[in-house]
Amino acid sequence: MAGAVIVPVGLLLAAAAGADSGPVAVFAVLALTAVGLGTVWLWQQRRWSAWGWAEREDDLLVRRGVLVRRVSVVPYGRMQFVDVIAGPLDRRIGVAAVHLHTASAAADVHVPGIEREAAERLRDRLAALGEARAAGL
Repeated sequence: MAGAVIVPVGLLLAAAAGADSGPVAVFAVLALTAVGLGTVWLWQQRRWSAWGWAEREDDLLVRRGVLVRRVSVVPYGRMQFVDVIAGPLDRRIGVAAVHLHTASAAADVHVPGIEREAAERLRDRLAALGEARAAGL
């Protein structure tokens, strides 16, 4: 997302620098743009590697965060419903996100970047476990 801003701004700055200062300024601006894109790419890789989830016997554990690590534990019996969400770009590359909704307004648990079929299987499994555990309450 940040790359969509960095590239056009870098190209505009390179064009402006080329009009006034010559090829050295253009090269400097393009080099800074490349460094910015590299930094964004590395940060995105780090963000994706920070996500993780595990289905345990009684709950779902979701881990996320680069600077601030968060671990959310959602008991199956507390799940109200489970969504599979995929935007246009997600559908294009074949991935989706599974969103878990509980009674708590503070619970924001989602698992992004799962293959579409695997996300649908996870949704079905979590919904079945949630119904079975909620019936026992």
